[in-house]
Amino acid sequence: MNQPPDSFQDAPSLLLVDDDEVFCSVLARALERRGFQVRIAHSTEQGQLLAEQEPPEYAIIDLNMPGGSGLPLLGILKGLDENTRILVLTGYASIATAVEAIKLGAVHYLAKPADADEIVSAFERTSGDSGVAIAPQPMSVDRLEWEHIQKVLADCDGNISAAARHLNMHRRTLQRKLKKHPARR
Repeated sequence: MNQPPDSFQDAPSLLLVDDDEVFCSVLARALERRGFQVRIAHSTEQGQLLAEQEPPEYAIIDLNMPGGSGLPLLGILKGLDENTRILVLTGYASIATAVEAIKLGAVHYLAKPADADEIVSAFERTSGDSGVAIAPQPMSVDRLEWEHIQKVLADCDGNISAAARHLNMHRRTLQRKLKKHPARR
């Protein structure tokens, strides 16, 4: 996959769905240099429309976008073509969203920042790595809270009001917590 195909028409199709326009532009150019034909969407709705027109062979989906999570798009893409290799790429990584992404059909889950070589390598992986390093110390209390919130939010299908009720927390408090970056492990 590192060698560009003879013609652009033979290039594998890749759908990149991320609300960060600059990031998409830079990543799309890097992936095109690695032999992909890239289409860009800046919302899950745009991504769905592009995928319905022509189901991609590969897809990169951001989790945290305006209007909701990118997770529902995984099921839509798998419904259009079960062979689509989907990678979830997010700046808001959590155990709960990683587990859900894999359950929904993602082949890999990467935290931002990730470069094009890491992404291509993730697409090529077909099995897990039993040699992955175990964290030298347990998660911080702040990180545990973040993980718990993400799990409850996933259990509530992304509904912030329902998650706030489950967490016995005011909706605005939960929204503030969700806008913060995840705590360091």
